[in-house]
Amino acid sequence: MRTARDKQVVIGADFAGFPLKEYVRLHLIGKGWEVTDLTPIKEEAPMYQRVGFALGSRIAEGEFEKALAFCGTGMGIHVAASKCPHVHAAVAESVRAARRSATANSCNLLAMGGFWIAPRLGMAMADAFLEGSLGDGYEGWEGFEEYHEIGYRECEDFDYEAYRANGFSVVNPREAVLGPEPEGLAF
Repeated sequence: MRTARDKQVVIGADFAGFPLKEYVRLHLIGKGWEVTDLTPIKEEAPMYQRVGFALGSRIAEGEFEKALAFCGTGMGIHVAASKCPHVHAAVAESVRAARRSATANSCNLLAMGGFWIAPRLGMAMADAFLEGSLGDGYEGWEGFEEYHEIGYRECEDFDYEAYRANGFSVVNPREAVLGPEPEGLAF
């Protein structure tokens, strides 16, 4: 698997997200990343959902650990990528949200909207997402990692039919207790 730790990422965009993708791609290459671009030519970029499927499949097949997706709002490409197994996609419009998607929710695909995100913000968001892993930065919050690991596992292993058969409740839920929120914790 090509991992973020090894500075490898897959990216893609539709026509609306293409300009932002290019800024972020060049930024990452300049920082030593190996960037696999599924949409190198704007005029040949597929519709947003097809780019989302293509990116999601690279995660589902275990080829890449993380992906960056770009469309007009980030919403459509995120929905499409989420249709692929093992994809935990996030849409973010801030550096804090991009980082938290990786550190608290263990997301493996970040979608950004080219209509809303300026180039420098997109670069900073990509850095925050790619450099963050589950639990990073929350070492002082007792129970934080376990709480979010349970959330990740329940999403990863979710079986709708079993959920439905169990009266729309999670089957065999686990619980974690969060300790008091650390003083001065800023998200």
